[in-house]
Amino acid sequence: MAARAARSVGQGALVAAFALYLHALGWSAPAIGATLSGALVVGAALTLAVGPLGDRLGRRRFLLGYEVLQAAAALAALLTAWPPVLVAAAIVGGFGRGANGSAGPFGPLEQAWLAQALPAARRGAVFSANAAIGFVGMALGALAAGAVQWLLAPLGDVLAYRPLFVLPLAGSVAACALVAGLREPAVARAPSQALDHARRTAENRLLVRLVLANSLNGLGIGMVAPLIAYWFALRFGRGPGAIGPALAASFALGALGSVLAARLVRRHGLVGPVVAMRGIGLALLVAVPLVPAFAPAALLYAVRAGFNQGTAGARQALAVGLTRERRGLAASLQNVSIQLPRAVGPLLAGFMLHAGMLRAPFFVAALLQGAYLVLYVRFFRDHADGDFASVRTVGRNTKKAPGAHRSRRAPVGRAERSRRGAQRLAERHHAL
Repeated sequence: MAARAARSVGQGALVAAFALYLHALGWSAPAIGATLSGALVVGAALTLAVGPLGDRLGRRRFLLGYEVLQAAAALAALLTAWPPVLVAAAIVGGFGRGANGSAGPFGPLEQAWLAQALPAARRGAVFSANAAIGFVGMALGALAAGAVQWLLAPLGDVLAYRPLFVLPLAGSVAACALVAGLREPAVARAPSQALDHARRTAENRLLVRLVLANSLNGLGIGMVAPLIAYWFALRFGRGPGAIGPALAASFALGALGSVLAARLVRRHGLVGPVVAMRGIGLALLVAVPLVPAFAPAALLYAVRAGFNQGTAGARQALAVGLTRERRGLAASLQNVSIQLPRAVGPLLAGFMLHAGMLRAPFFVAALLQGAYLVLYVRFFRDHADGDFASVRTVGRNTKKAPGAHRSRRAPVGRAERSRRGAQRLAERHHAL
């Protein structure tokens, strides 16, 4: 969690200022969107690879490698604005993506590590608290981005942005030191061939549903979030001095939303609070482009972020609870199924903004995220406790054990006792 706090400040600064920096360099809206999309595509590819590898080889070494790459990317962007170097640094460093303090494409490793150390009943609250820490750091970073306004006169429109890259550089160095000092739990061994095939089939079906629902959510996020600072600049003619504090407010409310979500999931599980909070955020998203002035539009966007982003921890907790042994894979699929569609969003939205269609990205995003909520309820309403162990597998069907939403084990039938006994024998045989 301390490493997340260290990273989040630099990430928040670049969410607020990186697109504006490219705009100051004379880049067009499609070029800015393509750069952000490229960073998301590369990040998604890395996410898909490192999650399963972390399950087998351990997670600490990958996280240390990520911090080294981040520090190198930030240093390169600090030293030069030459387009080839800046594009490469943006893609490697994920500049402007807003990972909420996580380890970017290596974030699933942190999620799986955290899930391994927590019982299912505590994951929703702890993951939400972890998200809140990231949002607080992002808010501080966005506020720091507002300081660019005071550097414009002495340094000029381009050089004024350069000092911001010190923040992700320092954050990566600090996070590297923190991760290096951690002791990683033993990596779970690969499951034996005798493990229940029906359970594995049920897990795979849930993961496919997760990917399908998240793809809609990711595309909706990509239509608005990566270019929101640029949109404020185009729509209202404001600079970093106004946009930075506005985004800082959205991250601060995201932290409060995470605290609220943590309280709600303890009582109502991981599905109901997500749907209710995201539903409110959806209505506010539609309202943002209809407001004619900067201040109320920024206020609506910030409140919307509180309800929408506040559910991040709960959704992560649900994802890692859909499997028993393959939490790295589940966390990777959770991230990559959002990030790949999200990578398309800035490219599409960039062309819309270039054509003067300033409201269209918000309305398209609202339709996509509304469809996501429908699928989220339909697919996961029986998994609100975030614990796959409370799901019985019978053939090709899954059924929630009675009382599982209160994090209590249901009575185990004769067939289930036999299955578990066979599994234990198989595991002992594997150990021998």
